[in-house]
Amino acid sequence: MSKHDTRSADVSATDLTAFQKEALLAITRLENSDEEPYGLGIKRQLQERLGEEVNHGRLYPNLDDLVDLGLLEKEALDKRTNTYTLSEEGKELLRAYRDYVDEMVSTAL
Repeated sequence: MSKHDTRSADVSATDLTAFQKEALLAITRLENSDEEPYGLGIKRQLQERLGEEVNHGRLYPNLDDLVDLGLLEKEALDKRTNTYTLSEEGKELLRAYRDYVDEMVSTAL
């Protein structure tokens, strides 16, 4: 396992698609704002960041995959709405990925 892998989930950022990484970052942005990190809010964040329409058929399966990998926690807000928050494993994955990107950029410039 490299130093950039998460410890608990045995998942690294390289195991995720770009869309899944962007979803984790969108949830982080929502968690740091006053907004609930629920599906439509995540979708809006992704559409703003990616500059394209994100449909439900793409969003929710990816969120479910991130839950299954242990990177997100999913909780029912009401009968139709779930909230998604980063698990400790998800936070560690993003920290490790940030450190990796920082290291690569600093050596390249």
